[in-house]
This record gives sequence, structure tokens and C-alpha cells, in this order.
Amino acid sequence: MRYAILLMGAPYSHQASHSALRFARAVLARGHQLETVFFYHDGVYNASRLAAPPQDEPHLVDGWTALNAEHGVALQVCIAAALRRGLLDEREASRHGKSGYSVEAPFELTGLGQLVDLGLNCDRLVTFSS
Repeated sequence: MRYAILLMGAPYSHQASHSALRFARAVLARGHQLETVFFYHDGVYNASRLAAPPQDEPHLVDGWTALNAEHGVALQVCIAAALRRGLLDEREASRHGKSGYSVEAPFELTGLGQLVDLGLNCDRLVTFSS
């Protein structure tokens, strides 16, 4: 079965991000395919390379990055939601005249059309929200 995840909860504010990461690992452990995790609304904060949680808390950004490295899961971030919250990749930072950026590979800024495609092409689109 082909899955995709829509994550709309901010890390460390709600359980959504942690639950989504655990669900993603469970889906893959059961032999299913996880196409993409799409970060939307406050979920875009999961893509910030500047996150530095205390050592006794899970590092969710590293968890998502590991999921990509180990299983090739695409990590797509809604560009409109990210820009609105001050999260930019290097290209967008340059385009907007900003001196720094906070989103880098394997996270990719994309549009909502990608989310629509996931809904149409995957067997299940599972949403995690606050």
C-alpha cells in the first residue's frame, strides 16, 4: 500500500509531529511504501535546520532527515506556509534579499499542487494535526 503523510502540527508544541514520525516508521516496518511527508501550516517548523532541542528530547528534524536517508521518503514543505513563518531555503532567501536561510535538503519547498497529487495518487493520505 502507498502512503503519504500530511503533517500540520508544530514540533514540540503538540504530539502530532512525534506521532507522525512514529507512524511513518511503523508503515515502513510493515513493508508499505511511504511516498512523501508534506509539511503544512505550523508543520513547516519541522523543516527548520536551526532547531536545537534539549538533549533529553527527540530531535525531530534529525528524525525526518534520517527517514529520508534510510528510505528515500520525500520531505515536501509548503512554500507559502514556510515563507509566511520565516522559513526559507537558500534560493528563496536570495530572492527575498535575506541574509540567511533555515530550510535545506532533504527538505524541499513545494506548492500545494504536490499535496493534491499525493491525495490522488496514494492509497492513503494520513493527516496529523494539533
